Amino acid sequence: MKALITGILISLIPFTSYSQLTIEECVRKAEANYPIIKKYELLDASLDIDLSEINKAWLPKLGVYGQATSQNIVPSFPKTLTGVLNQMGQEVKGLSKIQYKTGADLTQPIWDGGASRARREMARANDAVRKSSIEVELYAVRQRVESVYFAILLTEEQIAQNEVTHNLLIQNLEKIRVMQKNGVAMQSDADMIEAQALTVSQSIIHAKSAADSYRKMLEIFIGENTGGKYMAKPTGALNYHYNKECNRPEMRLFTNRLAVNQAANRLSNVSYMPVVGLFAQAYYGYPGFDYFKSMMSRELSFNFLAGVKISWNIDSFYSRKNNSIRASVNAGDIEADKEMFLFNTALQSASQTETIAGLREVMKEDEKIIALRKRVRRAAEAQLENGIIDATALLTKISDESIAQLNAKLHEIQLLKEIYNLKSILNQ
Repeated sequence: MKALITGILISLIPFTSYSQLTIEECVRKAEANYPIIKKYELLDASLDIDLSEINKAWLPKLGVYGQATSQNIVPSFPKTLTGVLNQMGQEVKGLSKIQYKTGADLTQPIWDGGASRARREMARANDAVRKSSIEVELYAVRQRVESVYFAILLTEEQIAQNEVTHNLLIQNLEKIRVMQKNGVAMQSDADMIEAQALTVSQSIIHAKSAADSYRKMLEIFIGENTGGKYMAKPTGALNYHYNKECNRPEMRLFTNRLAVNQAANRLSNVSYMPVVGLFAQAYYGYPGFDYFKSMMSRELSFNFLAGVKISWNIDSFYSRKNNSIRASVNAGDIEADKEMFLFNTALQSASQTETIAGLREVMKEDEKIIALRKRVRRAAEAQLENGIIDATALLTKISDESIAQLNAKLHEIQLLKEIYNLKSILNQ
């Protein structure tokens, strides 16, 4: 009874003296602490820049230039007309072969065939793919954190159970020493019990070292100290009901990859469309648009030209068929990746459900086994006091009870771990 009370008190220590840390809190903190999370803000900033650049395509474009040229031939009057004009007292110099001007060209798009909208869709689709890739990587962090968390639960459960066993051995050692003084037990019996107690103490030391190592790993993930914090057992998951729907972030990644492929195909399609825009040209120089005046006088003049321009690049039609085939092939490749992922996920979930079912069946007998082992051990203690059995037989019974109790605890944690593995496989 004393051993039982001691075990209960030990099991209650974490609730009374430690603050609690849950597996869900660890996952959230690990995701927030993981360095890749900083990329979210960078991706948002990058998307804003891309969209801003695309929108600027609708702004008017102004180009300023200056030039001076020399050419071997220029337009001129026929000699007959030149002679007539000379007779009338009009000197005709003709255009100079040295020409120069400074000016500006202004263009304003009116319709780009949907290219800007397609580029915006492409930018947003690429941003969604990059963010989905980050989600996939963060999901892998979740699985690693859960694995470390359950490793801590297992090792600390081993520590608690070994401490109960150690206390039970110490109690029986005290009984044997009393019996030894009364001449009904030998020194070898006491030595055997003490040696086993020391062996269990060694196991506790090793388990504590392993637990500390796992806790340090968890601290790196979540970015805070776990010392003095009790790892709560997520018992609510025991009632988890399995369904086949897969909500993994990889599914969103496949969807977003298809969206990128569709956006690329639309961007390719709009390249076949004509582009309409306004344009204006103004310059100051020689010659002007009035060639006749420039032939008569070589003075600089201001000139202005404006209008509407339609341009159509038909080169895109040459690659239209190949672009369509390429988009279809890429979509098929993405769908094949998705089907393979779902196939592997179905295999994993099927295997996991069988493992969970098997553990549930095993756990049905744990309490019965513990009760039987406890009764046998208590009977062995009474038999030892009456000199019917020796210390070796008692040690066997104590070991059997300890193993049964530890197995029951480990089965429960293993079941929780397998349930969380299944939830991770399906993201449910």
